[in-house]
Parts: sequence; structure tokens; C-alpha cells
Amino acid sequence: MMASVLFLEYPKCSTCKKAKAWLDAHGVAYADRHIVEDNPTADELAAWHAASGLPLWRFFNTSGMVYRERNVKALLDAGMGDEEAYALLAEDGMLVKRPLVVGEDFVLVGFKEAEWEQALLG
Repeated sequence: MMASVLFLEYPKCSTCKKAKAWLDAHGVAYADRHIVEDNPTADELAAWHAASGLPLWRFFNTSGMVYRERNVKALLDAGMGDEEAYALLAEDGMLVKRPLVVGEDFVLVGFKEAEWEQALLG
């Protein structure tokens, strides 16, 4: 049995529901966290970004309303620094791409079944 992971989700999000059903179906233990009511801190985001190996823009919910309203793409394109980006993400959980799965030595952003299988079942 693998160690439990942290699962950050927005319960109304259909992708999050699918991801949660996938975790349950595969017997993956997780601690559930509401990404808006208990949004990630800048420090958590910095650590997760480092562990993920992904470009920072992947942590933004680019299809979200808040992302568009705040014109975040323009800020990122203008060369927003990592610290500023973490602070911005920490302001509003709706800006953060979901679901997020945080394991001991990996972070998964969004729900891609093949990636999840490799990281969680591999």
C-alpha cells in the first residue's frame, strides 16, 4: 500500500470529480483539501513547483474566469517572477490548476490518466 497523497480539488469541478473517482477506483489513499476554502500558500506552491519539474504556468487555471478577469496571461508574458506568481496563486484558489496531487516526491497538475497511473500505481 502506497503512502497517502494530498488531493487538492474544487468539488464542483467535473475533472476533479473524475480524478477523485479514479483515485477511489484504484485504492489510492488521499487527504482531501478544498482548493478555495483552504487555498495553497506561496511556500507550498514554491515547493510543489520545484517538485513537479513543470513550467510555472502549468500551475495556473488558464481556463478559469479569475485568470481571464485578472489578465494573468499578460502578467506571465511580461515576465512575472516566480515569487510574484506564487503570491498571486496563493491569493485565490480559483487561479490554481486543479486537481493537484502532492506525493512524497512528485506533484501532478491536472488529471491525465497515464501520468497518474505512472506516478500513483507504477
